Amino acid sequence: MHHVEQAIEYVHSRKQALIDSWLELVRVPSVSAQPEHAGDMAAAAQWLEQRLGRSGFDCRICDSGGHPAVFAGRCNLDGALTVLVYGHYDVQPPGDQRLWDSPPFKPAVRDGAVFGRGAADDKGQLLTAVAAVEAWQAVSGELPVNVKFLLEGEEEIGSPHLPSLVESHQNELACDVVLICDTAAFKPGVPAITYGTKGLVYKEVTLTGPAKDLHSGSFGGTVANPANVLAEVIASLKDADGRVTIPGFYDDVQPLGEAERASLAALRFDEVAYLAQLGSPALAGEPGCSTLERRWTRPTLDVNGLSAGYQGQGASTIIPARASAKISMRLVPRQDPEAVSASFNRVVRQVCGDRVRAQITEHGLCRPYMAPLDSPWMGAARRALAAGFGREPVLIREGGTLPILPVFKEVLGADCLLLGYCRPDCNAHGPNEFFHIEDFLAGAVTGVRLLAELAGLYGPTVRG
Repeated sequence: MHHVEQAIEYVHSRKQALIDSWLELVRVPSVSAQPEHAGDMAAAAQWLEQRLGRSGFDCRICDSGGHPAVFAGRCNLDGALTVLVYGHYDVQPPGDQRLWDSPPFKPAVRDGAVFGRGAADDKGQLLTAVAAVEAWQAVSGELPVNVKFLLEGEEEIGSPHLPSLVESHQNELACDVVLICDTAAFKPGVPAITYGTKGLVYKEVTLTGPAKDLHSGSFGGTVANPANVLAEVIASLKDADGRVTIPGFYDDVQPLGEAERASLAALRFDEVAYLAQLGSPALAGEPGCSTLERRWTRPTLDVNGLSAGYQGQGASTIIPARASAKISMRLVPRQDPEAVSASFNRVVRQVCGDRVRAQITEHGLCRPYMAPLDSPWMGAARRALAAGFGREPVLIREGGTLPILPVFKEVLGADCLLLGYCRPDCNAHGPNEFFHIEDFLAGAVTGVRLLAELAGLYGPTVRG
């Protein structure tokens, strides 16, 4: 029997043990955003260190400057390919616990799924990679490729210390490719490889006028109203068709190629179901683009928050002294976040003129990322997912931003494989987060096959 087949059999034979350890990790309330959970963060890091240590990895907990990171490696194959597995053990706050059908940190198994905060994002998904290396170790005593782990505790708060951590440990983290299991399937039963994510420019614009709120009757028409000016600023940023009007915004945006356009169309995206899921009355966006193209391949600009004037019950006729807005721009490959940021600032100051004082704060700046579709690791991932889930994966982009991807590319020179196992409606970040057990096991099997594919081991001529 092939070692890879033995490893897959081993995964299935340990189904209950894998579920039990999964539940154990989910029970740790490792909420990175809340200081009172600092001890739980340390406990989760120690749990992973001990688990990987039992699998024959050299492990250590590394001080990131914030919450600890776990480094682990098993690299005893000279000249072999090296895979870096990235994941995160921190989770979102549970929110209103009254909305949970079972306590967020007392995971429950029902309807074939594990429910709990972090069940999918990202504890369950990162454990699929751990299960895969454990299976190889158990059946052959070695791994088919060199494997390293970088498991951080700050992803849910923006990974503020990750860039410096990767840069300062560049040699220790050196690899050929990065495996990340922290995205979603395209739909139930249809696994996905995410090959592109958007960049981000996130601004906060604060306009101030008079020293204090003024009576709108007594002083109206004599000084600029910061709320009115802010409305002008926001209106100036997009035209009636939804295209961003910031000068140079689209200069570096490449038109979608026919092959990729056809690939997206072949996904047969259900726009009616999409609207029903979101509860919005109608679709909107750039003309000439499909909904998936707008979501994944076109840059966007959105107001994320607004604050100005009186917002209590009843009426208060004032000219507010201050108005502010949070505005984010999602960028596609080849767009330069720094250039977009500077152009945005110029537009805001030009519209404001000298009528109000404008303060522009930058909350986020990140480059977009695009993985090559013709790389050998992409082919290996497609074959592994097809075998693990019993059907061909789809290739998708993501409208969100993952700052870690350009960091790995720029610092380590390594492209990333983003393999999605959990279902897109798994309630990540919301109440009743879940991950189906069958998808968890399929993810572990995919991991087993992926390591073999990357090593060139899996095939009819190779025997264990």
